Amino acid sequence: MPEREIYLLSPRALSPETIAVAFAKTSRAPESFREIAAELSDEKSAQFHEKWVVGYGHASVAEHAVLHLAFENVSRIAIETIESSRLASYTEKSTRYQKWGPDDFTVPPELDGHPLHDKFVETVRLLFSAYADSLEPVKSLVLQKTQRRENESDEAFDRRIRSQYVDRCRFILPAAANANVGMTANARVIEMIIRKMLSHPLMEVRQIGEKVKEVSKAETPTLVKYADAAPYVVETVKELGKRELGIGNQGSDWCTLIEYDKDGEKKVLAAALYRFNEMPYAEAFAYVKALKKKERAELAEVLLGKLGKFDTPLRELEYCNYTFDLVMDQGAFAEFKRHRMMTQTPQRLTTLLGYSIPRLVTEAGFGPRYEAAMEASMKMYEKLHAFNPDVAQYIVPNGFNRRVLAQFNLREAFAFCQLRTAANAHFSIRRVAQKMYEEMVRVHPLLTQYMKLRDETWQQVEEDHFTKV
Repeated sequence: MPEREIYLLSPRALSPETIAVAFAKTSRAPESFREIAAELSDEKSAQFHEKWVVGYGHASVAEHAVLHLAFENVSRIAIETIESSRLASYTEKSTRYQKWGPDDFTVPPELDGHPLHDKFVETVRLLFSAYADSLEPVKSLVLQKTQRRENESDEAFDRRIRSQYVDRCRFILPAAANANVGMTANARVIEMIIRKMLSHPLMEVRQIGEKVKEVSKAETPTLVKYADAAPYVVETVKELGKRELGIGNQGSDWCTLIEYDKDGEKKVLAAALYRFNEMPYAEAFAYVKALKKKERAELAEVLLGKLGKFDTPLRELEYCNYTFDLVMDQGAFAEFKRHRMMTQTPQRLTTLLGYSIPRLVTEAGFGPRYEAAMEASMKMYEKLHAFNPDVAQYIVPNGFNRRVLAQFNLREAFAFCQLRTAANAHFSIRRVAQKMYEEMVRVHPLLTQYMKLRDETWQQVEEDHFTKV
């Protein structure tokens, strides 16, 4: 019997395109991966990709070529597009733990030579000045409220309190604020991201797309060279944007479960039985439906009762779905958008839905300055919006509210709710996660009871951490 082997094809020795070809050829070549790779060159690999990936559309081959891209000093509004691909990995500079300098922002290229340019820069500097001035008073208040732990080092203590006061002050930072993000993705995903960026309404994003294409071609010259703007995306976005339907107020319905699978729990239980038995699904569902309430509870206990804190539930939970219409502050959305297993449809950033005020900012005596900064951003937003609604997003601080439509399954609900209600989660996203959990418990109490959440309500989060939501 042949001996089992598991080994790396190292990117230090082989180019990403060559590795992709080595894996692709195994479907029809009997040689080992090492032998296939030894016969390849960059030129032969390029020829292979031109024929099979580009010519015949076998795009899955490109998934074996992996790149690591570093983005520095790009605006946070541009980062939303960079991070919008579901099949990539990202790590971003955190506004919760790092401080921003007075020049750490992007001026949208659309304003070059425009009458609003200087006023935009002036307003952004006002916001950054308010942010910088808020750090010390909020830090002093946090120091008064925070007891040092036994044997806690200066570094650990500083890190712990910094995560609290910087966390609150970041509400003032606008979407123009710069950040760095690292991205790991395969060439197929990168090609799709390039197309998406080159089709984007913001000039900064299109410029980033051109640069991504340029640097990616150095490693995968064949796999991304045909990535261009997609007329379908450009024209469709333009046409849909013309249909202005008005603006609704936030009101009290900031977290609305607009649709859910009424038989979702039964479908999950039926799918679990289907997986481990020999009957058609219709029979499994009929069986579960005929069970008494107590019997279904016993079956739910079998399915989820042994679930540990760090365990992922079985995939059969994906047969139960939810759709939420949400309003959350932009800081919360920065956390929310990381859950890319969801289908998310965020609206443009706007100042029209009001803003939140962290309680510590008010208690530190910085409330009036905070509100003045927010009012200044609102006035600038109105001027920019008349020029270009997309460009107007740059001036919107993290504290302003934003609408997002989200659809996801019960398995993702477990991941989201358990992670985003944890003690170290940002309080803005804790409020959202707790409220969503409450809505799901209301309609599906049998399975959601197995989520492991802290003993906290969204109302408590509001009371403890906000002066105004």
